[in-house]
Amino acid sequence: MQLDFNLLNALDALLEEGSVAGAATRLHLSQPAMSRTLGRIRDVTGDPIMVRVGHRMLPTTYAASIRERVHAVVRQTRELLAPNREIDITTMQRTFTIRCNEVVATAVGADLARRVHSLAPRVKLRLLAETSLDTQDLQHGRVDLELNAGVPPAADLRHEVLHRDRLAVAVRIGHPWTRGRLTAKRFSQGEHVIVSRRGQLRDAIDVALEASGFNRQVLAAFPTSTAALSMVRDGESAVVVPERMSRPMADLFKLRLLPLPFDLDPVPLMSTWHFRYDGDPPHVWMRTQVKEVIQNFCRELSQGRSSAIP
Repeated sequence: MQLDFNLLNALDALLEEGSVAGAATRLHLSQPAMSRTLGRIRDVTGDPIMVRVGHRMLPTTYAASIRERVHAVVRQTRELLAPNREIDITTMQRTFTIRCNEVVATAVGADLARRVHSLAPRVKLRLLAETSLDTQDLQHGRVDLELNAGVPPAADLRHEVLHRDRLAVAVRIGHPWTRGRLTAKRFSQGEHVIVSRRGQLRDAIDVALEASGFNRQVLAAFPTSTAALSMVRDGESAVVVPERMSRPMADLFKLRLLPLPFDLDPVPLMSTWHFRYDGDPPHVWMRTQVKEVIQNFCRELSQGRSSAIP
C-alpha cells in the first residue's frame, strides 16, 4: 500500500474541524477537493470517517478512537521532517494573532509590536480582544496565542506561566481609602465593581471576604477594565485588578493602587497555544518574544520605572 502523508494531514484536519468545509478552509483547498480527499481516506481506511446526522457531520466510532493518535503522528512527522530547521527572522513573512484583555494589550502591546518589527520587519501582529464565550480558535488556527489567567481545559492545549501578579485595589485620587489603613472591614463596606467578560457579579474576592466574615456590595460587572476604571475614576467605587499589568491603565486614569487588605494568591498570566505549534520555529520564536517583553516590563516596574504601591 502506498500511503500519502497528505491524507493523514487531511484526516487530522477533518477530525479537528468536524466538517469538510472547515477542513478545506484550514488546508486552503476547495470543498470539492476536500470531498475527494475524504473519499480517498475512506478507500484507504475502509471506514466512512465522517457521517451526516441531520445538518451535522459526525465522526464514526473508528474515527473518534484514532483522533489523538492521528494528531500525534502528524506532529511527530512534521518534527521529523524538520528537526533542526532554522528560520531567518529578518525575511520571515507571517501574521501572528494574539488574544488578550486590554490590560495586557495596554501594558505590553506597544513594546511587543516595536520589538517584533525591529527584529522581523515582515511579521505582522493582530491583537484580538477577549470574548465572552469560550472558543476553539486555538484549535482551529484562528488564534496563535492566548494570554490569560486560566489553565486551558483541553488536553491539546499547552500553556506556560509568564508572570504572577498580586492583586491591588484601584481607587480615585482622594478616595477615603487613601487616608489611613485599609482594612478588610473598610474594604467590605465600600462600593465595588467587577471586571468580568461573562458578566459575573462574584469572584474570588467575595469568597475571601466571606471566609473572614465580611460581605461587599457589588454595583456592576463590566466586560472590560477600561469601563470599570472609568467608573472608579469618577466616583467612590473600587475595583480589584492585577497590580503590575494594570499600572499603565491606572496611571492613564490617574488612579491610586492600594494593597489588598487580605491575603490572596497572585494571579498567573499564562501563554496558551495548540500543541501543533510545539515545534514550529516561527511560533516558538513569537512565544519567546511575548515572554521576554512581559518579563522585561515587570522587571522595569520592580526597578521603579513607574510609581508603585508598597
